[in-house]
Amino acid sequence: MSFGAKQLLGIEHLNPSDISTLLDLADQYADRPTDIAHRNVLAGMTQINMFFENSTRTQASFELAGKRLGADVMNMAMQASSIKKGETLIDTALTLNAMHPDLLVVRHPHSGAVDLLSQKVNAAVLNAGDGKHEHPTQALLDALTIRRRKGRLHRLSVAICGDISHSRVARSNIILLGKMENRVRLIGPPTLMPSQIGELGVEIFDSMEEGLKDVDVVMMLRLQRERMDGGFIPSEREYFHRYGLDAAKLSHAKDDAIVMHPGPMNRGVEIDGTIADDINRSVIQTQVEMGVAVRMAAMDLLARNLRASRAKTGVMV
Repeated sequence: MSFGAKQLLGIEHLNPSDISTLLDLADQYADRPTDIAHRNVLAGMTQINMFFENSTRTQASFELAGKRLGADVMNMAMQASSIKKGETLIDTALTLNAMHPDLLVVRHPHSGAVDLLSQKVNAAVLNAGDGKHEHPTQALLDALTIRRRKGRLHRLSVAICGDISHSRVARSNIILLGKMENRVRLIGPPTLMPSQIGELGVEIFDSMEEGLKDVDVVMMLRLQRERMDGGFIPSEREYFHRYGLDAAKLSHAKDDAIVMHPGPMNRGVEIDGTIADDINRSVIQTQVEMGVAVRMAAMDLLARNLRASRAKTGVMV
């Protein structure tokens, strides 16, 4: 399988062929998630999960993915690590590198921190979300969910709605969907729309009714209050009235449009609970399921490249 990346730091670094290769492999893992044959894929390799921000879905799915592939998985409690004692990220990276891990999964609150860490270690690094920059595996699992439900991942009309400004999920999805020749619309209040976002080749709307017209996919985003330092919305009630997804707003999309949300959801703020639970429209639970498959595929492909690189340099694998 052709996959050129040695790290997974963002969608920006992947070409369409890389994306298709990863999704094709993830498809296989999704169809046979617990096949005993998978247990040899990462056998003898060590995976360390470093989450400097709290996480439920992403950390759990990376851990499960590694264990299903046979890796030795270690979760580091970063809240109790030497970082809290004043150690720099680079010193932490050098310390970890001395332990010779094979795969490092890192989530960090600052954009670019995962990239910096990747330059100091000999392991394959996977970005599990860095600040407002990127969340590549979330975009890939969203892409796999769309492809399996729609039968394709090109020439679709996709609306990404809500807190665009603070969302690394939005950024990674915009880049991926653009690379795969889709039409992307961003919908949200001007206070939550980044300046110059139009340079990424997207259409911008501040009306849900106009923005959702005839779209194939509706992707809702969480209001990220932890990243807000001011009054970006009048109130949650007013926000839901204008930008929360309900049946009336969804009626403007195509009849077979699917509804997505990366989680965690704020029901009654970003999305009506009835829509979130509608098995005919919502693929939110499928997204969670595809997350494990995508992360299995990503670690598999990076491990192959890591083994090949080490073989060339005579390093024991």
